[in-house]
Amino acid sequence: MMVFDVMANPHNPAGKANISDIARLANVSTATVDRVLNRRAGVREATVQRVLKAAAELAYLPENDLYAALTPSAMRISFVLPKGTNRFIKMLGDTITYSHDSWAPYNVKCRVDYVEGFNPEALATSLKKQAERADGVACMAIEHPLVRDAIEDLVEKGKHVITLITDISNTRRAAYIGLDNRAAGRTAAYLIARFIGARPAKAAMIAGSLSYRAHEEREMGFLYMFKELFPTVDVVGLREGLDSAEENYRLTRQLLEQSPGLAGIYNIGGASDGVARALKEAGLAHKVVFIGHGLTPDTRALLIDGTMDAVITQNPQTTTMNSIRIFANLRDRRPVMSGVDPVQSQIIFRENLP
Repeated sequence: MMVFDVMANPHNPAGKANISDIARLANVSTATVDRVLNRRAGVREATVQRVLKAAAELAYLPENDLYAALTPSAMRISFVLPKGTNRFIKMLGDTITYSHDSWAPYNVKCRVDYVEGFNPEALATSLKKQAERADGVACMAIEHPLVRDAIEDLVEKGKHVITLITDISNTRRAAYIGLDNRAAGRTAAYLIARFIGARPAKAAMIAGSLSYRAHEEREMGFLYMFKELFPTVDVVGLREGLDSAEENYRLTRQLLEQSPGLAGIYNIGGASDGVARALKEAGLAHKVVFIGHGLTPDTRALLIDGTMDAVITQNPQTTTMNSIRIFANLRDRRPVMSGVDPVQSQIIFRENLP
């Protein structure tokens, strides 16, 4: 990094322009000029450009140094995602990793760090490490004091934090990018009830983990929709499958044994293929209404063969682009949501597959 003396011009002989001259021409303090020329944070972009323009007019910097000063370092962004078998999260990570050309206009560098899923200690440890390697951090948060403390620690150190897919309470995160998850749960309940028809029936839920606020909110929306509009449908319980296909398979077999005549299943999280395998083995594919989340190659195949009836999803490209725009807004001190597209919930059936 170039370091300039605020008291003297290292590039020009005595009598030529100096820091004070630049400050007067740009109508700022010498301290602000010092911050701009040494590329320190805390100066508005418009002020930076004014200072650099004044430096150029006064021929204070050689051309090479001026070009370097005019070219800010790329903002370093870390996406912290859970590793595991959730294919939608894998698609999101791949979108971030392999779409560098799309981020070029925003002058950012993105990386993806995967941590053990549903483990607040592992997530908090990874978040704290990002303080040394990132200017902005996006994560799928877990509702846990360790995670809240790690986010607050990043904010205290001047790092921007946003949450993806699932939010967290009582932190100073800058923004949340994801679905309205209560609405998603209500939508799933509405679809199941309409598919079942006007008759008494039983429905069940399988979540990844209620430590995700998104999954908790989907459960709440699901339950309240039946209570309000479809009281003849009895929700027989909730299981947590940790987005594991094997665990979801086991839990679905258990649900089918404990609740003969089960009419609907809502998979709140990932690994819908585990649920589907249990339904097929029991001869109940096409008979039990099955709603899940995340359009991926496996859920696409399940829609096509009729095992799944509908998938509630969001676009991973839109999620990533919105994250980049928010970080650029925070860096440039624009309104946080300027130019950010609202995340739209999509309901995909076999007949409208994109």
